[in-house]
Amino acid sequence: MLLKKPFLSTAFVIIVTFSLVSCTGQEKQVKSDTIRICDENGCADRPKDYASFQPAPAIPPEDAAKIKALEDLAANDPRAAYDLALRFFRADGVPQDTYKSIKWMRESAEKGNFNAQKALGRLYLTGLGEMGSDPGEAEKWLSITASKGDKEANTLLKEAVKARQSEQADYRWRRRWQPIFYNNWYNGYRYNWYWGTGRWNLY
Repeated sequence: MLLKKPFLSTAFVIIVTFSLVSCTGQEKQVKSDTIRICDENGCADRPKDYASFQPAPAIPPEDAAKIKALEDLAANDPRAAYDLALRFFRADGVPQDTYKSIKWMRESAEKGNFNAQKALGRLYLTGLGEMGSDPGEAEKWLSITASKGDKEANTLLKEAVKARQSEQADYRWRRRWQPIFYNNWYNGYRYNWYWGTGRWNLY
């Protein structure tokens, strides 16, 4: 009888310890499936695959009407398409959207707008946003503008040809020029149209 008591107490301790370890393991497993998200309302544990809905910021109705009117113009006027491309890049009256910016710039360039053709040449040479460089496309657009006597386009065309011909483009050159081209997109290119008296007017 004396031999059984230590055995029972040892067995009890083992069972309790095993139960605590199991619970701790389960707690860790539950916690590993969650993440802590903190915002202005405090912190909360959420599942790892949790996604909160964040609507795009609303565009004021007057800005939406202006952009719609400019889009209508851009369908037929390459200068308006060029302006729209710049506005989407600069987030001027619209949320920034590099995809739409490139789409409208291309549309303008394909309709013969010189400024858009040159801008596309620069853009494809250095890349824009998530889009990498494409020296072949850069060469195409810079050839068009260089053939019209533009000195800068002629200089950039040589760089585009070198970049296309080499297996690996000169990334140092791109790092040097990309900020300059971005600055032009933001500040250097002038709009063709301005909003006044309830409609778009050419400068």
